[in-house]
Amino acid sequence: MSRTRIIIMGAAGRDFHDFLVVFRDDPAFEVVAFTATQIPGIDRRVFPAALAGPGYPDGIPIVPEAELPSLIEDRGADQVVFAYSDVSHVELMHKASLVQASGADFVLLDPERTMLPSRVPVISVCAVRTGVGKSGISKRVARALLDGGLRTVSIRHPMPYRDLTRMAVERYEAIEDLDRLGVTIEEREEYEHMVSDGVVVFAGVDYAAILREAEKEADVIIWDGGNNDTPFVRPDLEIVALDPHRPGHERLYHPGETNFLRADVLVVNKVSTASLEGVAEVLGSAARFNPDATVVMTDSAIRLDGDPSLVNGKRVLAIEDGPTVTHGGMEYGAGTLAARELGAAEIVDPRPHAAGSLAETFAQYPNAAHVLPAMGYSAEQLRDLEATIAATPCDLVLIATPIDLARLIRIPQPHARVTYEVTDRGAPTLDDVVSAFLEERGLRRIGDAGARA
Repeated sequence: MSRTRIIIMGAAGRDFHDFLVVFRDDPAFEVVAFTATQIPGIDRRVFPAALAGPGYPDGIPIVPEAELPSLIEDRGADQVVFAYSDVSHVELMHKASLVQASGADFVLLDPERTMLPSRVPVISVCAVRTGVGKSGISKRVARALLDGGLRTVSIRHPMPYRDLTRMAVERYEAIEDLDRLGVTIEEREEYEHMVSDGVVVFAGVDYAAILREAEKEADVIIWDGGNNDTPFVRPDLEIVALDPHRPGHERLYHPGETNFLRADVLVVNKVSTASLEGVAEVLGSAARFNPDATVVMTDSAIRLDGDPSLVNGKRVLAIEDGPTVTHGGMEYGAGTLAARELGAAEIVDPRPHAAGSLAETFAQYPNAAHVLPAMGYSAEQLRDLEATIAATPCDLVLIATPIDLARLIRIPQPHARVTYEVTDRGAPTLDDVVSAFLEERGLRRIGDAGARA
């Protein structure tokens, strides 16, 4: 019997996971290629044979998504499986139409089919869009578990931008681990804040192997989602973050809407900086479409590491989290909000001074005008970021990324960090939600001594 020939559309993350969990060992299917988009420099590679298994002795080619129609024809593909995140429903259907017009089925896998079962309890923290403040929520949940005396391990959504074979399973316990393994800025932004709080972080490519290792040292696992993707590990409690700065997006993006509809807990974050209308719209959407979910309201409290007079009346260059203002679609982030709140005279436009790959980023994401995305997927991008900052005339650089960029690149202008922390806004709180979960699972409540009942 002939095998079904499959192309997996991805962005170096879920695509590899779906292959490893669903298709690698199934003789009914043959994956003939991956396509790649969103992340610079991940195409023109090969998914290695060492990970692909004995059915793929030469590995699997990774091809730019732009070549998909000819790839379907050349490889005789029967199906195209869509496997990445933060895509509008309209864009998703345009891709489906292109695939069908090229002669293949367009397939979306059931998330449950790709979720790995865990031997220890799992709390997932996901979102409806990139840039909702999910990382701060994950950190807050981790603190609650640690305060309860529980061994807490975070499994982070993949960011396999380096050597795929070498990073099949990676464990980060200390900042030195990030330095030793040469992680990119994007990886460091997601790992460093958890490691600094004493949480061991696992990530990589092979999530079945990652989960086995994490289970050995965890009382509770946090699935720390990326973009607005669904969890790779089957959660016992699903927490999903909503953004009142982008009301309505909870039902307009894939697979964020899936998260929204599945959630046990919906966290409306960044309330203090959003409009009343935006908050009301998001709450109305939650009440209408997921009425059984517990709703938690939080703020992302923005803090300046320094004297506020550094900002007042100054020309400020705001460096924002890269994914948030690129494929996340936001026009601003914490740096811009801090500059406005503290009386900056001007938020300087870096686009005329953009070097190399940063100029390409601005061309691809016009929504990012007037902020500088912290792009660092490669050493070349890091150099371009450094050159762009140096060439931009300003009085102050506000670094609003989750890490201190000044540790990694030279910034000649005066600079200060902007950070944010998720804080409570009435009851129920995230601590309340975690306490109830621990009691239900037979673990001690927060504040009690010991780890287990």
